Amino acid sequence: MTYLILTRAFLLVAVAVAFIAYLRARLSGTRPIGLRPLFLAAVALLVLTALFDNVMIASGLFTYAGEHISGLRIGLAPIEDFAYPLAGVILLPALWTLFGSRRAR
Repeated sequence: MTYLILTRAFLLVAVAVAFIAYLRARLSGTRPIGLRPLFLAAVALLVLTALFDNVMIASGLFTYAGEHISGLRIGLAPIEDFAYPLAGVILLPALWTLFGSRRAR
């Protein structure tokens, strides 16, 4: 199994949950989470991922087998590493919308 297949699964689950949260918010009459905060969070996490992944790979903390990655890299970090923070930016606000604090209800 390649990392690309694994990351696709994470992203598909995140997008599916976000879509369900969006529909539930619209049906209940609440305002869905705006795109601007999600975009800003995604940019921040992707920049931090690029920075810290490159530092960790360069220092020899871990490596990637060439046959399991696509070959596309940002610095030393394979492009597949950037799917996880992206999935987090999509999934966590969706889960908050679905199972948010009781005070908001």
